[in-house]
Amino acid sequence: MKMRLAVLAMMPTALLMLPANGNAQTLQKSTAFTIAGHAGEVQLVQINGKSYVEVESLARLTHGNLSFKANRTILTLPSSDPEPPATAIQAQSTAPQVKTGFSRTFVQAGIEEMGLIREWRIGIVSAVQNNVPVSEEWASAQHRLAEKNLALASAAVSTDDDRNALPLLSAEFNNMQKLSDLYLALSTRSTAMSPDKFDNDPLEEQILTCARGFVSMTESREFQDQPACH
Repeated sequence: MKMRLAVLAMMPTALLMLPANGNAQTLQKSTAFTIAGHAGEVQLVQINGKSYVEVESLARLTHGNLSFKANRTILTLPSSDPEPPATAIQAQSTAPQVKTGFSRTFVQAGIEEMGLIREWRIGIVSAVQNNVPVSEEWASAQHRLAEKNLALASAAVSTDDDRNALPLLSAEFNNMQKLSDLYLALSTRSTAMSPDKFDNDPLEEQILTCARGFVSMTESREFQDQPACH
């Protein structure tokens, strides 16, 4: 709120009279006058025992505004609540807004990642069930495809929900790699594998449950942690 101080314009020298105690005396040496909370100072003079400061100087010291109306001089003081700097206002206006929900680009990349992992898993499970070995080159190719798409999903992150869901994709990728490594290790040792090797296998069940939970989560359009992915 701005304050207005009205002063009678009776003195042609435009001095604002400030009462001060003391006996009548002639002009004395001037002294400095300051106001707490304001930088700078103005000259204070005494005439016949009374103290005076120049109105214009006082206005400059207080960053006030002088106006004149009839026989009155009005000093308007600035608001006691400092206005925020222009740079602060600009920073607030340009601050990024928090986005919620999943971005379409991230969901597309996430679903595609789960699809690549599904093909990778099915290829290994089918190889065991049908006793048709897969090569290490094939497994490596699946790994590279899934890894590349995981990077695309990471680059697509633009909301908090995207950011929270990305570790679920990474965990699913890592679990699938473990399953693939397990199969390749058994194949290298020429260890005979039963066709039902992956029936009720905890790791494969974890991969399946995580994939289902991730897809269901994206359909709800908000992040929900999936314990099976961890």
